[in-house]
Amino acid sequence: MSKNNENTPYFNGDAKFSPIPLTVSSPQIKAENKGKIKASAVETMQKQAKQQIDMLKKQAETIMEQVQQIEDRLQVSYGIYEAEMKFTPKIGEEYHLYEKEGQKILSFISPNEWGKHMPYDQFLATVLLLADRTWEVRVEHDKNGLIQI
Repeated sequence: MSKNNENTPYFNGDAKFSPIPLTVSSPQIKAENKGKIKASAVETMQKQAKQQIDMLKKQAETIMEQVQQIEDRLQVSYGIYEAEMKFTPKIGEEYHLYEKEGQKILSFISPNEWGKHMPYDQFLATVLLLADRTWEVRVEHDKNGLIQI
């Protein structure tokens, strides 16, 4: 080494910007524990990722429930459109589905309006025609009686 290199200072700028303390009165510079910093960052990252994944899973479950509801409504609608209709149903109106001799029949007359003698074998459901032309079941008849849906 030459004598010229020995006298050259380590840092040539303002002391306040020095990466190392230059005098005894310089602020103390502590080495960072990089392992601790990384562990803390990884832990925070995992918590955030888990929170976002859980939220997305809930949203996916909600979407799948909505898909199932639409599929169920389509199945009901196919069944109703196979029924005999002697009128054109209007959107937003309730109709009543009956069965006579194994054939489904859609009527605008409710079971309560027939009086003592209903001309059908069985009342199946009260349904509502939605704007997308699918049907929503409002009241359903099962073996135990009427079920409000």
